[in-house]
Amino acid sequence: MPLTSVTTPAELASRDNIVKILQESGLQEPSLIDMLDYAIELFESMGLGKEYYGYHNIDHELAVTYISLLSTCTTKNKMNFTKSDIRHIYTAALFHDFDPLKIMDKPHEMSVLSFITSNKDVLNMMRKADVDLNIVKMLILRTTHPWSGQTRDVAQAKIDECFASSELTRDNVELQEHYMNLGWYLSVVDRICGYALGDFAHAMVLAKMNAHALAWHPSLIVRRSVAYFEDLLNNESKMCQHVLSSIPYELRKNFFNAVLSFMHLRTKEITIQAEYTYDNLRFVPTIETMEARNNPEFISTLFDIFAELPKPLQFSPESFEQSIRDPEIILNTLRLNNCTGEILGFAKGGPLESYTLDPRINDVNYALHNTVFLEPLALRMGYWGLGGGQQMRHLFVMQAHTKMFKYLTSFALRDVIQSRIDREEAEFVAKFDPERWDYYRIKL
Repeated sequence: MPLTSVTTPAELASRDNIVKILQESGLQEPSLIDMLDYAIELFESMGLGKEYYGYHNIDHELAVTYISLLSTCTTKNKMNFTKSDIRHIYTAALFHDFDPLKIMDKPHEMSVLSFITSNKDVLNMMRKADVDLNIVKMLILRTTHPWSGQTRDVAQAKIDECFASSELTRDNVELQEHYMNLGWYLSVVDRICGYALGDFAHAMVLAKMNAHALAWHPSLIVRRSVAYFEDLLNNESKMCQHVLSSIPYELRKNFFNAVLSFMHLRTKEITIQAEYTYDNLRFVPTIETMEARNNPEFISTLFDIFAELPKPLQFSPESFEQSIRDPEIILNTLRLNNCTGEILGFAKGGPLESYTLDPRINDVNYALHNTVFLEPLALRMGYWGLGGGQQMRHLFVMQAHTKMFKYLTSFALRDVIQSRIDREEAEFVAKFDPERWDYYRIKL
């Protein structure tokens, strides 16, 4: 598929495009395509398909597979991959993140290996494709991140066992080094691919998905993204160069645009934090009038901030405008410097019965009309972590108290709820894994 401005990442890294590269590269074994279809079916059947809001879903798996093939099957690549090398990288890319247990979004490599070692269908397809199971296991282990400290030592010990078990590499140090380089290559592709396939808006979606799935506070998204790219480009520059030089110009440009954009955002964050520290910025939580709440420009401003939230935290976007205009909905904003200043964020919520809860939540107060639900707080990027969210939440609690609600429920990170148990007598109502973004209750 030609690269155009309207081609989405999912369209690029699609099944059909992967099959096309295989066929154009002379890798036409039916077993390779069977593996592709089987992997897609596995992810979908385990709830890790396109609807799963986590970084390590089927889209990521196909992205790694697509970029792996795109970069290894080109004459631009100076690493001179053999067809056997490509088959092994392709197989490892397809299954490297399939963790059936999924206790957390970041896959546990040992669970992945346990799955492929015990799955007769996968083993049969590997045999037909002339793929060595131990080499695939070794390549997957080399994608362990970070490749340092104890995580590296544990993975390396398992890799050594794989080398000893494979007839290809047993007592062959040169070939072992060759496959370690292939594993390093796959590891770098794994971390570059998503950011190369789309524009910065797509890169930010990936960062938010990763943050949500790993239960990061929003204030960490940009900071950790910058650290991620700096580690990749500074400490693995040699392999990064191999990968980036072998993919099309448009994809290289996407990747570096993402890097530069995150760095610019980080500079903006630091500037905001400095201004706040120097008392040049003041946050003013404000109860908005109904006149303001019926203003289309006001509603549009709030919706732009709302749209920055990860999708699972966007409650009823289709009725957002209606909810702002609804006098039964409690709303306050965070403004800059004074009560008419720039809007930086907002807190919104209403009677629990106005919301459709996840089926896994059994709230005993539902239908008793004694509970207010606080939607996830919304703040502009760059202003998280400075206390503005806490100020909005406190004002919302006061507003709910005046409306005679007895309880407040909401979602928050597990660690945050835990810290509120003694301070606010908070209690867990439902816990969700792997996100650890849980539903809790406090008594007003």
